[in-house]
This record gives sequence, structure tokens and C-alpha cells, in this order.
Amino acid sequence: MSLDILFENLSNPALLFFLLGIVAVQVKSDLFIPETTSKFISLYLLFSIGFKGGQELAHSHFQTEMLWTILFGISSAVVVPIYAFFVLRKKLGVDNAGAIAAAFGSISAVTFVTGVSYLEMREIEFGGYMIALMALMEAPAIIIGLLLISLYRDSGDADHPSILHSVKHSITNGSVLLILGSLAIGFIASEKQAAGIAPFTTDIFKGFLAFFLLDMGIISGKKLSELRKHGLFPFAFSIALPLFNGITTAYLSGFITGSEGDRLLLSILVASASYIAVPASMKLAVPKANPGLYVPMALAITFPFNIAIGMPIYLSVIKG
Repeated sequence: MSLDILFENLSNPALLFFLLGIVAVQVKSDLFIPETTSKFISLYLLFSIGFKGGQELAHSHFQTEMLWTILFGISSAVVVPIYAFFVLRKKLGVDNAGAIAAAFGSISAVTFVTGVSYLEMREIEFGGYMIALMALMEAPAIIIGLLLISLYRDSGDADHPSILHSVKHSITNGSVLLILGSLAIGFIASEKQAAGIAPFTTDIFKGFLAFFLLDMGIISGKKLSELRKHGLFPFAFSIALPLFNGITTAYLSGFITGSEGDRLLLSILVASASYIAVPASMKLAVPKANPGLYVPMALAITFPFNIAIGMPIYLSVIKG
């Protein structure tokens, strides 16, 4: 792995704002982002990436490698939570294992967006359909995680979620619905119509991303203390699984597409963990799952690992 790539990534403003948030918590600063502001920025990011993905998809020419890449991504969102669940079940119980497996099988939109910025800085091209793939990979892992809980939890449990309820909730989750809806609207809108809102969807995007990551840093700094109560296993898992998934995908993706940009984004998607859509789903469907585990594992460990160290590793594997 090139040290230049690593150092360049560590100086990324998005990452530095994330670290600033953690530092603010450690020095007991009163810096905070109001919850309503944080929620608005989250919705904005999902709206923007969905809309731009729809636009890119509308202008993409269908190719066989596009189909294989999409199938690979969706298959990963199904397979990853299955083996993650069985690794976690004995250590953390069925409910926690299902919630964490869903988080690590699903994707982090902000990690993906950071990856896009990383590629743009390095002038590496990628297909617009990758944004559509990101949207398509969100729900399957949530559904699989909830189904695994349904299968392995004690059938007499009063909170046992039905399969139909699990599927419906996963599909209608606000984050999933917004990104899929924005994708469809972006696909339908003409290029001229899209240009009319470009200052909102494109020009201010990176600024909002940096501000959002500052908020994520503050939240992560507060959650780390909760995670320490469970020993080293959650820390080790939150690095080892994404690293395995990312490196494996970086290598295997070479058999389905020759695009370095698409391969890196696919690796990032498979290696990332959800801390927006999955927690929202699990809070309602699996109240016994401990958010003090699955939220900081995805947000405070896997997220910074991927944007600081993971991406350069995956790119070095892709470049051979």
C-alpha cells in the first residue's frame, strides 16, 4: 500500500471534521449539533445521492458487467449478514447478532459518498449506476437480519417479529424509501430539469458532508464508552469483518469489471456498515437488541477505519 495514498486520505477534510467531533467530546467541549439539524442533513445527503444516482443511471448504457456488478452487490448484502450472524450469535445472543449482522451486511451511504470524493480527488472514473447499487443494497441486509432473528429466537418470545412485518418495515424504512424515491425521480427528470436544482444537489454537497461528519464524530465520541463495556470482541469484529469483506471484494470484482472506480466503490459498499437505516429499523422491530453495541461498532470503529485506512488498502489490492 502506497503511504502517499494513506497520508492523502488522512488529510481529507471530511475525515478531519469527524476527528474534530471526537476530540470535542474528549475535551468535554459544549460543541453539539441540534438533533433537527442533524436529521435534516442526513435526509439531504440521502436525497442528493439518490437523485444524482438516478440521473447517472438514466444516462448509463446497459452493459453485461453492469448487471454482474449489481448482482454481486445485492448478493453480498444477502450473504454477509448470514455468516456475520453465526460468528456473533454465541458471543452476543440472537437479537444483538441479528442487528449487528444487518448493520454490517447493509451499507453506509456516507462512507460511499466519501469514497466518491476520494475517487474524484484522484481523478478515477466510476459508473453512475454504482449509486443505484448503493440504494439497492440497503434493504436486503435488513430483511436477512430480521429473518435470522425470527428463525433463531425462542418462538415463545412475545417480541418475536413476523416475517411479513420484517419485510414491510425494511422496505418502508424512511432512509430506504427516500433514497429509492430520489433515485426514481432523478431517473425520470430531464437533464435540463436536474440542472435547475444542481446548486442544491451538487454545489453544496461536500460542505454538508463535512458538517455531517462533524456531528458523527461527536456521536461516536459519546458512544465509545458504551462499547468498552463489552470487551475487545466488538472492536476486533468491527475491523476484521470489513477488512475481510473489502479485500475479498476488491479481488473478486476484478473478474466482473475492469473499472478501478467501480471496483473500489463496490469494495467500500461491501465493507461498510449502516448506522442510519439499520438502527432505525432495529429500534422498532428488535427492541431487545442493544444499540450501545451495533451503533458504535458501525459508526465509531468501522466508519473511520474504512475512510482512513480501508480505502487505500482496497485500492492497492485493485491496482495489484
